[in-house]
Amino acid sequence: MDAFKQRFIVSLIVTIPILLLSSTIQEWFGFVLILHNQNIIVLLLSSFIYLYGGWPFLTMMREEIRSLKPGMMTLISMAITVAYVYSASTLFFGQGKAFFWELATLVDIMLLGHYIEAKSLLSASSALSGLVKLMPQQAVRITPDGEQEEVSIEVLQVDDLILIRPGEKIPADGVVTEGESMTDEAFLTGESKPVYKKRGNSVYMGSTNLDGALKVKISKNGKESYLSQMLSLVQEAAKSKSHTQDLANRAAGWLFYLSVSVAAVTFAVWSMLTSTSDSIQKSITVLIIACPHALGLAVPLVTAISTSLGARKGILIRHREAFEKLRDIDVICFDKTGTLTEGKLSVTEVYLLEEEERMLQYALSLEQNSEHSLAKAISDYAKERQIKPIPIKAFEAYPGIGAKAEIEGKRVMIGGMQLLERESLDIPEAIQEYQSKEASKVWLVIDGKIMGVFLLEDSIRRETQQTIKTLERMGIQSYMLTGDNALAASKVARETGITHYEANLLPDEKLEKIDQLKQAGHIVAMVGDGINDAPALLEADIGIAIGAGTDIAIESADIILTKSELLRVTDAIKLSKTTYRKMVQNLWWASGYNLIAIPLAAGVLTSWGIMIKPALGAVLMSLSTVIVALNAQLLKDR
Repeated sequence: MDAFKQRFIVSLIVTIPILLLSSTIQEWFGFVLILHNQNIIVLLLSSFIYLYGGWPFLTMMREEIRSLKPGMMTLISMAITVAYVYSASTLFFGQGKAFFWELATLVDIMLLGHYIEAKSLLSASSALSGLVKLMPQQAVRITPDGEQEEVSIEVLQVDDLILIRPGEKIPADGVVTEGESMTDEAFLTGESKPVYKKRGNSVYMGSTNLDGALKVKISKNGKESYLSQMLSLVQEAAKSKSHTQDLANRAAGWLFYLSVSVAAVTFAVWSMLTSTSDSIQKSITVLIIACPHALGLAVPLVTAISTSLGARKGILIRHREAFEKLRDIDVICFDKTGTLTEGKLSVTEVYLLEEEERMLQYALSLEQNSEHSLAKAISDYAKERQIKPIPIKAFEAYPGIGAKAEIEGKRVMIGGMQLLERESLDIPEAIQEYQSKEASKVWLVIDGKIMGVFLLEDSIRRETQQTIKTLERMGIQSYMLTGDNALAASKVARETGITHYEANLLPDEKLEKIDQLKQAGHIVAMVGDGINDAPALLEADIGIAIGAGTDIAIESADIILTKSELLRVTDAIKLSKTTYRKMVQNLWWASGYNLIAIPLAAGVLTSWGIMIKPALGAVLMSLSTVIVALNAQLLKDR
């Protein structure tokens, strides 16, 4: 991007004296400027612009020619080369008209267009580094004689025994052999609540051990771990992601074949009718008139404006090819947690058998210092009701289970179902109905009796239902792909109106589902916010990330909803449609004049006294560029 910017600025500065010394420009604006050795000065300045400013296009032309797909680079290179060589020959042989100012302005406009285009795109390469950051570098290995040693994860082997302290990241996939704890596996499953782990349960590299010490026997390490497999999925999906050839390049390809063919026919016909020099001049005029001044700006200008317009609406466009394709999607897949839902648990229902304020005080006093999402949700619920904590004694935490303390002489406990099983407690008949509800449950126990239950759920975003209905009216099917359990998924599907959903999906299974939909002929968009969504975001035709999500999801996406408002998905689709229409309009304005100018330059109406001169061709090119620029600005009002 900086290279195009630098070349544009330098070339623009050098273009100024070329314009001032051009007889055509002097005639248009009514002034005269003549310098000693003026033609040599113009030739030297033009040579610099041709070699310095035109170098990127000349080098990129080689790739197009090698692939047998001539496009914009070939057309630009042909135009500037023909203009330069022919103009230089007119100075040495004294015949014909030089096109130095057309050459200079064409190079300037093309450099500007490619700079605008490069500036509007961002690289997704940092997506991979986001996954790498999840990998811990050190681990505590337990030796056969029971000693602990800190080692690099690179030396860990299958069947090694490691110790994972509270707050540490798990350094390898394995099975718990001793201890109980809660682990945060949101990066893997998208599940917002911690997962209870005990002897015999599997743990995964990159997840976080929250509260209890665990001894783990390694089952997979290094490149075999699930996190490493995710990294490979992201790399493979990024490499295999197709890049459609943009509209302007295809139009330039058509124009290339058209102008070369017409120039060849023009030379052949006029060689038989007039002199060779006259036929050469007419052929050169055809090629010069085909110079894609406006064509080079047609798409980049619309791209830049739509990018700016999208940003004001909370839509960040990172990859133009995918954004253009968004207009054609017929299936859109959503992650659940953090995408269709808010991504954090909150208390939705409370049932207490005694005075509510006192019971909430007990719960707050036990939970206020915990970092668990369940505990924080209960603490927030109590604080919102102006409940104040009271002093506690003999506090004791049960990792992965709950906590207990003495409060006002009572033995108070709080925790999940594991707590009830540990204490062999029976749920009172008055609150048994809550046990079967689709929600996370935290039980309050006082002096060995269950005195209440808190139900916690991940609340659905307020605009989710409206988004699904709007997509349905647009003829787009909505799917929900989630790593959460089937009960939670079915509840969200019912409340949002989504008819297609699949639960308990790991990252690679989400990717497989996306691939199946694509194989069935659908154009698929994926909307997600978690690390576990990264491979699917890259595999989809269009990846859309919720801005409040993780860095890895954002870096893997083509489009980012910066305001975390789901309804912006429909705004992005509408913007894609209007942007594409504007691009097509601009391409017609940019190249349409050639349908008239090229035949006239070839002399098809010479017998009727109608023939286009190079100067008039330059005016048409300039007018076309102005129209393209003005038409692109109209996108702001859409």
